[in-house]
Amino acid sequence: MTELFGAVGILENCWHYFIFGVIQGLTEFLPISSTAHLKVLPVIFGWNDPGVSVTATIQLGSIFAIIMYFREDLKHITKGILNAIFHSKWTDDKAQVGLAVLQGTIPIALTGLLIKVFWSEFGNSSLRSIPSIAIVSIVMAFLLFYAESIGVRKKTIKGIKSKDGLWIGIGQMLAIIPGVSRSGITLTTALIYGFKREDAARFSFLLGIPAITIAGLVEFKNALSIDLSFGFLPLIIGIITSTIVSLVSIDWLIKFLQKRSTKIFIIYRLLFGITSLLWWSKYSYN
Repeated sequence: MTELFGAVGILENCWHYFIFGVIQGLTEFLPISSTAHLKVLPVIFGWNDPGVSVTATIQLGSIFAIIMYFREDLKHITKGILNAIFHSKWTDDKAQVGLAVLQGTIPIALTGLLIKVFWSEFGNSSLRSIPSIAIVSIVMAFLLFYAESIGVRKKTIKGIKSKDGLWIGIGQMLAIIPGVSRSGITLTTALIYGFKREDAARFSFLLGIPAITIAGLVEFKNALSIDLSFGFLPLIIGIITSTIVSLVSIDWLIKFLQKRSTKIFIIYRLLFGITSLLWWSKYSYN
């Protein structure tokens, strides 16, 4: 009987992680916040909050997806950086993209380090509460609307400069706040800074590689200890599912933004925030 209950527990946990992987893959690259959905939806389903460690580790699947999807871009960027180092060709477009990614990663890396050192209870803070995430989602909807309204949409990733990466990276720093959305804030900042939608999305994806990788690896050990009672299988299922769904999401978003605006995401974030607040109010009252 004990073995039966154990098998049921493993299957249930595998199912939960499969759903976590789907949520992560769908929401990591769309400007709607994967952290918000991985926090809010499990609670609505009546499940436990997967927590910061598990959330960050499942994000590794999204990193695998970015690397696979942009493997040619990464190859050219690497060649551009090496060419710049050995032949001083720092004005090369590919070298500039690489420098922009590196400079854009510095703000969020420093912020994450400071939080890890001085705010150990960040994962359990009120910032991860449903009302906080809902309010942030609504604020981000208005900020994205503002970006769409004023953006001149002339810059392309081919002409990006390292200073562009730094400014977008400063925006990415805000992604530390649950509900902001890393892809959402970088896309928003790039649009405000004058980038075309498709190019803003492409740079957002490339900029996400170091940020999400660092976060995932830092929390990987903790995630394994959390799931030790069920083994590694649920976590592996979550990462694989996240990888597959992320690949589909990346391809869809780039093609979508070639022809359309981000209006659908603005509306969705408003509805998500308002619905979450209403649900939380009813749940708390009861």
